[in-house]
Amino acid sequence: MNIYFTASETEDAQTALESLTGRYGHVSLDKAEVIVALGGDGFMLETMHSFMAFNLPIYGMNKGTIGFLLNTYREEGLIERLKAGEITRLHPLKMTAVDMHGVEHEALAINEVSLLRESRQTAKIRIAIDGHVKVSELTCDGVLIATPAGSTAYNYSAHGPILPVNAGVLALTPISAFRPRRWRGAILPREAKIELNVLEANKRPVSATADAVEIRDVDRVMVEEKRDVMLRLLFDPEHNLEKRILDEQFIL
Repeated sequence: MNIYFTASETEDAQTALESLTGRYGHVSLDKAEVIVALGGDGFMLETMHSFMAFNLPIYGMNKGTIGFLLNTYREEGLIERLKAGEITRLHPLKMTAVDMHGVEHEALAINEVSLLRESRQTAKIRIAIDGHVKVSELTCDGVLIATPAGSTAYNYSAHGPILPVNAGVLALTPISAFRPRRWRGAILPREAKIELNVLEANKRPVSATADAVEIRDVDRVMVEEKRDVMLRLLFDPEHNLEKRILDEQFIL
Protein backbone atom coordinates (compact mmCIF):
# COMPACT_ATOMS: atom_id res chain seq x y z
CA MET A 1 0.00 0.00 0.00
CA ASN A 2 1.32 3.43 -0.97
CA ILE A 3 1.33 5.64 2.12
CA TYR A 4 1.96 9.36 2.48
CA PHE A 5 3.07 10.12 6.05
CA THR A 6 2.78 13.47 7.78
CA ALA A 7 3.57 14.37 11.39
CA SER A 8 3.41 17.24 13.84
CA GLU A 9 6.61 19.00 14.89
CA THR A 10 6.78 17.39 18.32
CA GLU A 11 9.78 15.18 19.04
CA ASP A 12 7.58 12.17 19.73
CA ALA A 13 5.71 12.50 16.41
CA GLN A 14 8.92 13.08 14.43
CA THR A 15 10.52 9.97 15.95
CA ALA A 16 7.44 7.95 15.00
CA LEU A 17 7.56 9.39 11.47
CA GLU A 18 11.17 8.31 11.01
CA SER A 19 10.44 4.83 12.30
CA LEU A 20 7.29 4.28 10.20
CA THR A 21 8.70 5.63 6.94
CA GLY A 22 11.75 3.41 7.40
CA ARG A 23 9.52 0.40 7.85
CA TYR A 24 6.72 1.05 5.34
CA GLY A 25 8.21 3.52 2.88
CA HIS A 26 6.87 6.92 1.92
CA VAL A 27 5.44 8.09 -1.41
CA SER A 28 4.48 11.47 -2.82
CA LEU A 29 0.87 12.61 -2.62
CA ASP A 30 0.19 11.97 -6.30
CA LYS A 31 1.05 8.28 -5.80
CA ALA A 32 -0.54 7.81 -2.38
CA GLU A 33 -3.53 5.61 -1.61
CA VAL A 34 -3.86 6.82 1.98
CA ILE A 35 -2.52 9.55 4.28
CA VAL A 36 -1.26 8.57 7.73
CA ALA A 37 -1.12 11.49 10.18
CA LEU A 38 0.91 11.36 13.40
CA GLY A 39 0.09 13.88 16.11
CA GLY A 40 -2.78 15.06 18.27
CA ASP A 41 -6.33 16.16 17.51
CA GLY A 42 -5.20 19.66 16.53
CA PHE A 43 -2.73 18.28 14.02
CA MET A 44 -5.34 15.87 12.66
CA LEU A 45 -7.64 18.83 12.07
CA GLU A 46 -4.82 20.66 10.28
CA THR A 47 -4.17 17.58 8.15
CA MET A 48 -7.81 17.36 7.09
CA HIS A 49 -7.78 21.00 6.05
CA SER A 50 -4.41 20.80 4.28
CA PHE A 51 -5.18 17.69 2.22
CA MET A 52 -8.90 18.16 1.66
CA ALA A 53 -8.46 18.65 -2.09
CA PHE A 54 -6.62 15.34 -2.59
CA ASN A 55 -9.67 13.19 -1.74
CA LEU A 56 -7.57 10.57 0.05
CA PRO A 57 -8.62 8.64 3.16
CA ILE A 58 -6.80 9.83 6.28
CA TYR A 59 -5.75 7.47 9.07
CA GLY A 60 -4.53 9.20 12.20
CA MET A 61 -2.38 7.69 14.94
CA ASN A 62 -2.22 9.41 18.29
CA LYS A 63 1.01 11.11 19.19
CA GLY A 64 -0.73 13.89 21.12
CA THR A 65 -2.81 14.11 24.28
CA ILE A 66 -6.45 13.04 23.90
CA GLY A 67 -6.54 11.62 20.38
CA PHE A 68 -10.30 11.67 19.91
CA LEU A 69 -9.97 11.80 16.11
CA LEU A 70 -7.10 9.32 16.00
CA ASN A 71 -6.33 5.64 16.35
CA THR A 72 -3.99 4.17 18.93
CA TYR A 73 -0.35 4.41 17.92
CA ARG A 74 1.17 1.05 17.13
CA GLU A 75 3.96 0.45 14.66
CA GLU A 76 3.26 -3.21 13.93
CA GLY A 77 0.60 -4.33 11.45
CA LEU A 78 -0.12 -0.93 9.93
CA ILE A 79 -0.96 -2.27 6.46
CA GLU A 80 -3.46 -4.72 7.92
CA ARG A 81 -5.03 -1.97 10.03
CA LEU A 82 -5.37 0.30 7.01
CA LYS A 83 -7.04 -2.43 4.96
CA ALA A 84 -9.46 -3.26 7.80
CA GLY A 85 -10.21 0.37 8.65
CA GLU A 86 -13.80 1.61 8.63
CA ILE A 87 -14.52 4.82 6.74
CA THR A 88 -16.31 7.75 8.36
CA ARG A 89 -17.47 10.38 5.86
CA LEU A 90 -17.63 14.01 6.95
CA HIS A 91 -18.80 17.19 5.24
CA PRO A 92 -17.39 20.54 6.43
CA LEU A 93 -19.33 23.73 7.06
CA LYS A 94 -18.92 26.67 4.73
CA MET A 95 -18.69 30.02 6.51
CA THR A 96 -19.28 33.23 4.56
CA ALA A 97 -18.51 36.20 6.77
CA VAL A 98 -19.04 39.83 5.77
CA ASP A 99 -17.06 42.31 7.86
CA MET A 100 -18.05 45.87 8.76
CA HIS A 101 -16.20 47.18 5.69
CA GLY A 102 -18.35 45.03 3.40
CA VAL A 103 -15.51 42.60 2.58
CA GLU A 104 -16.62 38.97 2.16
CA HIS A 105 -14.51 36.13 3.57
CA GLU A 106 -15.00 32.38 3.07
CA ALA A 107 -13.60 29.47 5.08
CA LEU A 108 -14.41 25.84 5.79
CA ALA A 109 -14.90 24.31 9.24
CA ILE A 110 -14.70 20.63 10.10
CA ASN A 111 -15.54 21.14 13.79
CA GLU A 112 -17.50 24.38 14.17
CA VAL A 113 -18.15 27.95 13.16
CA SER A 114 -18.22 30.21 16.20
CA LEU A 115 -19.03 33.88 16.80
CA LEU A 116 -17.41 35.46 19.86
CA ARG A 117 -17.55 38.92 21.41
CA GLU A 118 -14.35 40.94 21.05
CA SER A 119 -14.84 43.39 23.90
CA ARG A 120 -16.03 43.58 27.50
CA GLN A 121 -19.60 44.07 26.30
CA THR A 122 -21.85 41.17 25.45
CA ALA A 123 -22.64 40.48 21.82
CA LYS A 124 -26.13 40.89 20.37
CA ILE A 125 -26.88 38.49 17.55
CA ARG A 126 -29.98 37.86 15.43
CA ILE A 127 -30.43 34.28 14.24
CA ALA A 128 -32.33 33.32 11.09
CA ILE A 129 -32.83 29.81 9.71
CA ASP A 130 -33.69 29.39 6.03
CA GLY A 131 -34.64 33.06 5.83
CA HIS A 132 -36.88 33.06 8.92
CA VAL A 133 -35.83 34.91 12.09
CA LYS A 134 -35.89 32.48 15.02
CA VAL A 135 -34.12 34.56 17.69
CA SER A 136 -34.52 38.31 17.18
CA GLU A 137 -31.86 39.25 19.76
CA LEU A 138 -29.53 36.85 21.52
CA THR A 139 -27.47 38.63 24.19
CA CYS A 140 -24.46 36.41 24.80
CA ASP A 141 -20.72 35.83 24.73
CA GLY A 142 -21.25 34.15 21.39
CA VAL A 143 -22.90 31.35 19.45
CA LEU A 144 -21.61 28.39 17.47
CA ILE A 145 -22.70 25.89 14.84
CA ALA A 146 -21.11 22.47 15.22
CA THR A 147 -20.88 19.43 12.98
CA PRO A 148 -21.38 15.97 14.50
CA ALA A 149 -17.58 15.46 14.46
CA GLY A 150 -17.13 18.75 16.29
CA SER A 151 -20.06 18.33 18.66
CA THR A 152 -17.85 16.75 21.35
CA ALA A 153 -15.37 19.65 21.27
CA TYR A 154 -16.14 23.34 21.97
CA ASN A 155 -19.86 22.69 21.45
CA TYR A 156 -19.97 20.17 24.29
CA SER A 157 -18.01 22.47 26.59
CA ALA A 158 -20.67 25.13 25.89
CA HIS A 159 -23.34 22.59 27.00
CA GLY A 160 -24.42 21.76 23.45
CA PRO A 161 -25.66 18.30 22.44
CA ILE A 162 -23.45 15.45 21.27
CA LEU A 163 -24.55 14.46 17.76
CA PRO A 164 -24.19 10.99 16.19
CA VAL A 165 -22.07 11.19 13.03
CA ASN A 166 -24.78 9.82 10.75
CA ALA A 167 -27.71 11.71 12.28
CA GLY A 168 -27.78 14.33 9.50
CA VAL A 169 -28.04 17.29 11.88
CA LEU A 170 -26.07 20.29 13.16
CA ALA A 171 -25.94 21.84 16.63
CA LEU A 172 -26.71 25.53 17.13
CA THR A 173 -25.45 26.39 20.61
CA PRO A 174 -25.35 29.73 22.50
CA ILE A 175 -22.26 30.59 24.53
CA SER A 176 -23.09 32.07 27.94
CA ALA A 177 -26.51 33.37 26.88
CA PHE A 178 -27.84 36.21 29.03
CA ARG A 179 -31.08 36.87 27.13
CA PRO A 180 -33.12 34.82 26.43
CA ARG A 181 -31.66 33.20 29.51
CA ARG A 182 -33.42 29.85 29.16
CA TRP A 183 -32.64 29.25 25.50
CA ARG A 184 -30.27 26.30 25.19
CA GLY A 185 -29.90 26.18 21.43
CA ALA A 186 -31.34 23.98 18.70
CA ILE A 187 -30.66 20.91 16.59
CA LEU A 188 -30.96 21.74 12.89
CA PRO A 189 -31.21 19.62 9.75
CA ARG A 190 -27.96 19.50 7.81
CA GLU A 191 -29.64 21.29 4.88
CA ALA A 192 -30.35 24.36 7.01
CA LYS A 193 -29.01 27.73 5.91
CA ILE A 194 -28.09 29.75 8.98
CA GLU A 195 -27.64 33.52 9.02
CA LEU A 196 -26.23 35.35 12.03
CA ASN A 197 -26.51 39.14 12.07
CA VAL A 198 -24.46 41.13 14.56
CA LEU A 199 -26.53 43.90 16.15
CA GLU A 200 -24.81 47.13 17.23
CA ALA A 201 -21.64 45.83 15.55
CA ASN A 202 -19.69 49.07 16.08
CA LYS A 203 -20.42 49.14 19.79
CA ARG A 204 -20.32 45.38 20.37
CA PRO A 205 -17.71 43.94 17.93
CA VAL A 206 -17.79 40.23 17.15
CA SER A 207 -15.31 37.88 15.50
CA ALA A 208 -16.18 34.76 13.48
CA THR A 209 -14.02 31.64 13.46
CA ALA A 210 -14.14 28.58 11.20
CA ASP A 211 -11.87 26.12 13.00
CA ALA A 212 -8.52 28.01 12.93
CA VAL A 213 -9.53 30.82 10.55
CA GLU A 214 -10.66 33.98 12.35
CA ILE A 215 -12.35 37.04 10.83
CA ARG A 216 -12.56 40.13 13.04
CA ASP A 217 -15.32 42.73 13.23
CA VAL A 218 -18.01 40.83 11.34
CA ASP A 219 -21.39 42.25 10.39
CA ARG A 220 -23.11 39.05 9.34
CA VAL A 221 -22.21 35.40 8.90
CA MET A 222 -23.85 32.73 6.75
CA VAL A 223 -23.26 29.04 7.46
CA GLU A 224 -24.27 25.93 5.55
CA GLU A 225 -22.96 22.42 5.06
CA LYS A 226 -20.64 22.07 2.07
CA ARG A 227 -22.10 18.91 0.54
CA ASP A 228 -19.78 18.81 -2.46
CA VAL A 229 -16.73 18.41 -0.22
CA MET A 230 -16.24 15.10 1.58
CA LEU A 231 -13.56 13.93 3.98
CA ARG A 232 -12.88 10.25 4.57
CA LEU A 233 -11.39 9.22 7.90
CA LEU A 234 -10.21 5.68 8.61
CA PHE A 235 -10.71 4.13 12.04
CA ASP A 236 -9.94 0.75 13.54
CA PRO A 237 -13.22 -1.24 13.69
CA GLU A 238 -13.09 -1.66 17.46
CA HIS A 239 -12.71 2.06 18.07
CA ASN A 240 -14.52 3.92 15.29
CA LEU A 241 -15.69 7.53 15.51
CA GLU A 242 -19.39 6.66 15.75
CA LYS A 243 -18.72 4.50 18.81
CA ARG A 244 -16.50 7.15 20.38
CA ILE A 245 -19.18 9.81 20.05
CA LEU A 246 -21.78 7.43 21.49
CA ASP A 247 -19.53 6.60 24.43
CA GLU A 248 -18.91 10.30 25.16
CA GLN A 249 -22.57 10.66 26.15
CA PHE A 250 -22.07 8.24 29.04
CA ILE A 251 -18.91 9.71 30.52
CA LEU A 252 -19.82 11.11 33.93
